[in-house]
Amino acid sequence: MPVLELRDVTKVFPGVVANDKVSFTLEEREIVALLGENGAGKSTLMNIVYGLLSADHGEILVDGEPVKIRSSRQAIDLGIGMVHQHFMLIEPLTVTENIVLGREPGRFGVIDIGTARKRVAEISERYGLRIDPDARISDLEVGLQQRVEILKALYQGARVLILDEPTAVLTPQEVRELFAVVRSLVDEGLSVVFITHKLEEVMAVADRIVVMRDGAVVGQTRPSETDEVGLARMMVGRDVVLRIDKKPVACGETVLEVRELVVKSDRGLDAVGGVSFQVCGGEVVAVAGVGGNGQTELVEAIVGLRKPVSGSIALKGNDITHASARSSIEVGVSHVPEDRHRRGLILQFNIAENLLLGDHRVAPYARHGVIKLREVISMARKRIEDYDIRTPSEKVLGSSLSGGNQQKVVIARELGRNPELLVAAQPTRGLDVGAIEFVHRQVLAEREAGKAVLLISLELEEVLSLADRILVMYEGRIVKEFAADEADAETLGFYMTGGGGTKLEATPPEASPAGAGVGE
Repeated sequence: MPVLELRDVTKVFPGVVANDKVSFTLEEREIVALLGENGAGKSTLMNIVYGLLSADHGEILVDGEPVKIRSSRQAIDLGIGMVHQHFMLIEPLTVTENIVLGREPGRFGVIDIGTARKRVAEISERYGLRIDPDARISDLEVGLQQRVEILKALYQGARVLILDEPTAVLTPQEVRELFAVVRSLVDEGLSVVFITHKLEEVMAVADRIVVMRDGAVVGQTRPSETDEVGLARMMVGRDVVLRIDKKPVACGETVLEVRELVVKSDRGLDAVGGVSFQVCGGEVVAVAGVGGNGQTELVEAIVGLRKPVSGSIALKGNDITHASARSSIEVGVSHVPEDRHRRGLILQFNIAENLLLGDHRVAPYARHGVIKLREVISMARKRIEDYDIRTPSEKVLGSSLSGGNQQKVVIARELGRNPELLVAAQPTRGLDVGAIEFVHRQVLAEREAGKAVLLISLELEEVLSLADRILVMYEGRIVKEFAADEADAETLGFYMTGGGGTKLEATPPEASPAGAGVGE
């Protein structure tokens, strides 16, 4: 008997069928990967199981019994836990305080923190999730924060654990550790649903794979019965190139030169500590690093969103160290931001308006401060076609587009300016294989056109696929530089977690230590 079963679950949002008669089973001690493109309906389906959404039709069974799950509290009471892609932790609190929050042991309103700490330690020991129960969340690396989320679900009595895109911000070593944790949980009797769009992870961790497309289940298989190419075809409905071959391109003149750059974080600390590098025309230089090691501040300084403390930034020999964001655009810098909602789009604007952002004062789209609507619409329709933005009209609001199409709008706008330098920060974050292939082709087209590309990515396969040179950033400094053909994911992960110290000339051991990861 399945521990969890869904029968013909249907969920309709205005104009969109998110889940279309989806049936799904999860057996005891099983890892099922729920695989699909963005907008395929994976997260919607599991949000229904966890009580965050209600189905319009269909039923859910737990241990063979029909249930109505109207809240996450009911889901938890039924033994269903969920770890979201964006962690739900309170940073100033300790590990123990976060885990027991809402179910604190004690009497008469007084929390027994000693008992709470003891229970957390017991669960941590039982499942092999080593962590300091007194550490503050704000002091933990992302991999350890994820452990806290898992421990919280276990503390609440989860027998079914839903992991939503759990490796989005992890290094290869942390991913390997997570897979070991998931296997140990299954050995202890749990069942796991692993939501993802990463094919290699599905092949590594799943017992069974359920593939969704356009809100419906289009097939299921097992890792022993398929490969990544077959899964991609099932996901997208067509053949997908998983790794694009780069043509050899000669490096041209120096386009971007950064010298001894120092940049402060929002907290007034040195986020970038004396970084120097160059990017020439016809070259992709990638910055690899665990999130929070200064990449965001580096990018913001280069594109005019943050003022450096010292050092210099030059574009084709012209100083742009203190240029504003608007001035940077005018001299040829385009920026694909890491957070398309916060920096890339105005979701309440329509597609045409979003494509115009940054160019709304210049010809041919404006004259004497008045926007020329006909020119804007013509531009928008052409870019919608050229960049395969899936929409019925340029008048559709940005908020109504899928994540992949939102990203295409950002890329269409930034590349449409014909920049000298493209700064692409996490350009495929949250995208599926079809959208990733499209973005990668656009980046390499810029390279082949002789443009300079600075790529910042947490996805090491993306770094290795696109880059000509790779700079590893750790604690605000460049600690290692590689030619792309000299590096692999394991070696990059070693330096990303401080394995080589902080000197540029550091070299890795013959083999990095098994399971070495952040916080270990």
